Amino acid sequence: MDINKFLVKHANKFDLSKHKTDYTAYIDSKEKAEKLLKKNINTMVELQDKLYAQNKYSLLIIFQAMDAAGKDGAIKHVMSGLNPQGTQVYSFKQPSKEELDHGYLWRIQKVVPERGRIGIFNRSHYEEVLIVRVHNLIRFQHIPEELIDDNIWEKRFWQINDFERYLYENGTVIIKFFLNISKEEQRKRFLSRIEDPAKNWKFSAADVDERKYWIDYMKAYQEAISATSTKHAPWYVIPADKKWFARLAVSEIIVQTMKRLKPEYPILTNEQIAQLQKCKEILMNEK
Repeated sequence: MDINKFLVKHANKFDLSKHKTDYTAYIDSKEKAEKLLKKNINTMVELQDKLYAQNKYSLLIIFQAMDAAGKDGAIKHVMSGLNPQGTQVYSFKQPSKEELDHGYLWRIQKVVPERGRIGIFNRSHYEEVLIVRVHNLIRFQHIPEELIDDNIWEKRFWQINDFERYLYENGTVIIKFFLNISKEEQRKRFLSRIEDPAKNWKFSAADVDERKYWIDYMKAYQEAISATSTKHAPWYVIPADKKWFARLAVSEIIVQTMKRLKPEYPILTNEQIAQLQKCKEILMNEK
C-alpha cells in the first residue's frame, strides 16, 4: 500500500476537506482487508520482539479523531497479538486538578514509552489545541492572564513541535493518526449505539451536542495538523468511514515505519557465547 497517500507532506498546502473519508484504495472487500491486516499483525509481532530486545528505539502512536471514528476499535484490532510487556496504552480524559496545576505537556511526558516499547495514545496533547480551543477551556487552566493572547494557539503549536522533536532526537519515533470520518457516518454510528443495547454504554447525549461544533472542530484539526506535521512526527489522515480499511491502513503505516528502523536482536560477543556454552554444558551434565 502506498502510505504516502495519507501522509501530510506539504503542511502549508494541507486541506482536510479534500481528503475523502470513504477511500479504500485497491481493497475491494472487508474480507481482503482482514486477511492483509492479519498478515501485518504477524509482522508487527516479529518487529516488536526485536524492538524490545534491541532496547534502542521506542515507538509512540497517537490517535486523534471525532467521536465514533473508530479509535478504540483500531487500537484493539491493529495492536492485537502484541506482547503486553512491551506495549502501553493510555487514554487521556479531562485533566485532573493535579494535571491542571502543571503545564499541559506534564501528563504526556510522564507516560512517553521507554526504549524498546510501543506507546499508544488514545487522544493526546493535541486535545489542548482541539477541544480546549473549540470550547475556550483555556480560561479554566489557571494560566496567567497576560500569557493568554491572540497567539496562544500558534505558541502551543511551536511547543508541541519542540516537544516532539525532543522525543525524536532521543530515540522516540512518532506516528500520528487522524481517523477522518464524515459527519453522516458519525450519525449512523451514533444511531447504531442507541439502537443496540450492547452499545448503549458507548453513547452520551453530549456526543450529539458536540456535532453542533463540527465545522469548528474541522477548522481546529485543519490548523493543528497543518502546523504540526513534520518529518520527525508526521500526521497521517486515514479514511475512516470503512472501519476495515482504516485498520488496515493504520497497520500498514506502523509496519512500514517499524521496518525502516531495522530492529535486530543484539549480537552476542565471543565472551557471551562462550558463557552460553559453559551454561549449556552444566545443564546437560545435571543428574
